[in-house]
Amino acid sequence: MSNIYIQEPPTNGKVLLKTSAGDIDIELWSKEAPKACRNFTQLCMEGYYDGTIFHRVVPEFIVQGGDPTGTGTGGESIYGRPFKDEFHTRLRFNRRGLVAMANAGPHDNGSQFFFTLGRADELNNKHTIFGKVTGDTVYNLLRLAEVECDKDERPLNPHKIRSSEVLHSPFDDIIPREIKVKKEKNKGEGKKSQSKATKNFNLLSFGEEAEEDEEMVNQVSQTLKGKSKSSHDLLKDDPKLSSVPVVDSNQSGGDDSEDAGDDSEDDSEREAERERIRENISQKLKKDKTEEKASNPDTLKKTSRRYAVHLGQPRSCF
Repeated sequence: MSNIYIQEPPTNGKVLLKTSAGDIDIELWSKEAPKACRNFTQLCMEGYYDGTIFHRVVPEFIVQGGDPTGTGTGGESIYGRPFKDEFHTRLRFNRRGLVAMANAGPHDNGSQFFFTLGRADELNNKHTIFGKVTGDTVYNLLRLAEVECDKDERPLNPHKIRSSEVLHSPFDDIIPREIKVKKEKNKGEGKKSQSKATKNFNLLSFGEEAEEDEEMVNQVSQTLKGKSKSSHDLLKDDPKLSSVPVVDSNQSGGDDSEDAGDDSEDDSEREAERERIRENISQKLKKDKTEEKASNPDTLKKTSRRYAVHLGQPRSCF
């Protein structure tokens, strides 16, 4: 076994995969397989493999992963297209713990890779070997294969890559791309911008009362859009208002020419009357709230406490 390690070329570069089965240290043969090592290193830097599963397990043969879709048919390289195979005479599938590119044929390498669980001579000159698992982390590699699989070699409860870290990059010119897009957040913002603006009283301390007041003001505003009405018609129950009308209905008659001349003056008076009505309603609502607060101080405390819990402290996740 020692002769095998002596024949292998020295490595240059190191990556740490943090998996659900434990950490796995990988050393890279960046000189013998530069394209594959650059691809793997940059994808790890970008977090491309984070959260991906090991979707294929063949006992005593391989453990395969690196597909963000988890189907075994997805993934792409950093080059935007499949890249060529890189075979080396001193790198052979003669033991466990080797890391190689998975492909569907010659020169069809993307993002998927696999670990060997034993000798696999039939893979020589078909798959690019670009790294090896080192140290005691090889036992964590073996744990990846300790899962139950279906007839299609798919684990029922697959292990996954939680995160990856490049401990030593053999390529100083790698610039990670921004490939992590928060789709859910952008989708939510799009829906929010398209939705009609409404007033949300549910987050306020006096949500129900404020909503009722708002409805009352809207009703009065809709009423004022039509024919102008007297304050006696709108506030019949207000004891502060006199029951005697200001203008006698018998004096409503007159010359048509005088009515035409007073149109602009009537409009000003109507607008002023509307403002007075709005002011009276506003004062009345404020007075009612003040009296209710004074009579029910406990209700105010409970409502304010509920508001603080929802907005000031995070709620538990289920």
